[in-house]
Amino acid sequence: MANKYPYVASAGPLVKAVSHFRKSFPKEVTADTLRKLGVAPKNESYVINVLRFLGVIDEEGRKVDSKAKAFVQHQDGAFSSEFEKVVREAYEELFELHGDAAWKLDRSSLTQFFRTSDHSTEVVGTRQAGTFSALAALSGHAEMPAPKTNTVPKKSQGASATTSAKKNPPTSQSNLQGTVSDQKASGSEQSLVGLTVRIEVNLPASGDQETYDRIFQSIRKNLINGS
Repeated sequence: MANKYPYVASAGPLVKAVSHFRKSFPKEVTADTLRKLGVAPKNESYVINVLRFLGVIDEEGRKVDSKAKAFVQHQDGAFSSEFEKVVREAYEELFELHGDAAWKLDRSSLTQFFRTSDHSTEVVGTRQAGTFSALAALSGHAEMPAPKTNTVPKKSQGASATTSAKKNPPTSQSNLQGTVSDQKASGSEQSLVGLTVRIEVNLPASGDQETYDRIFQSIRKNLINGS
């Protein structure tokens, strides 16, 4: 059983089609027409079903001038006013039940209405509600849905670490050994480290000259000259 209320998977293709038809509404709208315009890729049949439901095209896709006159309104306000009449007439049952409050119903309440009216699944009912919300926005009763944008995924911490490792590769053991060897080789030509040793000698107060001489001879032999 076909659904009484049509729907689109997302509002974007429907909004693009309506926006284009405000600029130029062809005498006949078919799936091939929408493909050539590129306004509803892979959603041509869904958009056509909505346009038929609104009555702006007939079953053969021909434009219905009495309903499509809203699309010749240049000012946004004038278009919304005329388009509102088309939407209200198409969704007569919804407006009979809720009156003007139907324009402001939340998504849950709209889904409830469409599911009970069409015995549709949760997915279809939600899309039917979203389709009406898009038409309400085009009629000036809600904000236009924001277009989807492609976001660039953030780099993971692991990826950052990998990138950092690539930029600053660790020093290999062979490179480190080579560096130490180079330093040792250059050490034969130039001293790399200077060393100063301070020696404090406590001479015994009771020592004689011979004792002092032996102490200094020992220092000269073992520390200064080396053995």
